[in-house]
Amino acid sequence: MKALDFHDFNPEDRFEFSFCGAFNYQAEYQEELEPLLEALELHADGWMPDVASGKRQRKYTRAAVWNALAEKRGEKSASIGLYRTEWPPVDMTLRLSFPPRTPCLRVSLGVQPLSMFSEVNRCRAFTEMVRAWALRYPVSYASAHSMADDELAGAPYYGRDEESSLRDGFDKVYELSWLNVFGPKLVDTVGRERMLSTPAHRVEELPNGSVLLVLRPAAADFASDEARVAQARAHVHLRPDLDCDTVLRTLRERSAALAPVEPNFHPELASLLSRVVDRASIHERQRKIAELNAFRPPEPEEWLPVPLPSDVQSPELVQSYYGDLSESLVAALHTKVPSIMEETPESLTDLDFYFWRENFPERYKRELIDEHTAPTLGAFLGSMLVRRLGGTWVPRLKLEESQVRVGKRVWLPFLRARRYMQSRQSLLEYSLTQFFHEAERYRP
Repeated sequence: MKALDFHDFNPEDRFEFSFCGAFNYQAEYQEELEPLLEALELHADGWMPDVASGKRQRKYTRAAVWNALAEKRGEKSASIGLYRTEWPPVDMTLRLSFPPRTPCLRVSLGVQPLSMFSEVNRCRAFTEMVRAWALRYPVSYASAHSMADDELAGAPYYGRDEESSLRDGFDKVYELSWLNVFGPKLVDTVGRERMLSTPAHRVEELPNGSVLLVLRPAAADFASDEARVAQARAHVHLRPDLDCDTVLRTLRERSAALAPVEPNFHPELASLLSRVVDRASIHERQRKIAELNAFRPPEPEEWLPVPLPSDVQSPELVQSYYGDLSESLVAALHTKVPSIMEETPESLTDLDFYFWRENFPERYKRELIDEHTAPTLGAFLGSMLVRRLGGTWVPRLKLEESQVRVGKRVWLPFLRARRYMQSRQSLLEYSLTQFFHEAERYRP
């Protein structure tokens, strides 16, 4: 039974929900959590989890949830995961906190993609589930919204330090999400009459004093201008100290930051840059695409029109040394970059991405890089020119002067590797991939 993972799919914005309600920690799991699971099963339209994960994964049943919670029960908490084996991927965590901590039933939910919640009926069903939970497990605040927009808004701290945020919680309306549940204390802070007169799609006072507020019929259109105007008006209604034009301008800036940008990367680096983009946070993804669309690395300069003559006494022995260096790189990285064993152009892109992802030039000691990593990379790159492009080594005593002749040019792979390993940015500006493809153009 393999649960889907968000990382198995193209990075997209997600629908995210957070809920922390009071519960009777002294009651049996079944008695206290039956209403939670009943509402989940009734209203999870198209995204119902089918896996319950404690110390092992089980097919979802209520009994599987009880078993998982029993397995993961600690002195202060118990936490389990609920997932799906079929699209759409879901990542749901159910966590119980016990004294001496404040007893809390916490649910966090992510569903990808956010576009699942463009359907009004699905959003209505989700709202009914949250309403049922808020009635049974009173909250101080709960919300559901776009993950990317939440990140741009500065959630969960909203400009505060972590200590202040943990101490004060959501003590005023810092932000307004698509769906909000305001607990009685926060309602009283705002003013119950003001809260209930908020201009929104749905405003409902619950019997326990909480207020359920839903801005729009569907969650996925949050970034449209109509939705932003509605969000600004509702937020300023709840926070009269805010200026509507300023709030709306900020919301529109966030929408612009999330507007899709078509990738148009340097053709030889498209595969590498696509992976770099995929590592960006969802809220930064479009900005990163635009930045890398404009990125054009300098043309490789690590070549000579005429070779320097070899100045070593035994070229065969030196070439054997280059082979040892190259093999040491393969031995060190074959588990982290498996394609390195194949020594293909694609393996160079995999190496580029590995070193960039690990921020290798800035995380590891310069001595290690200069004396070991860069020379092994130069040898591996040179061997690629020899094996794949029919090149010929021209050894030199000074490693960075060692050359590989390919057609009418001679290339300096060790010099390229040294420049490549100067910084994280230099991994892109002096990529192994681009160097190889430039040499490939001069193959006889």
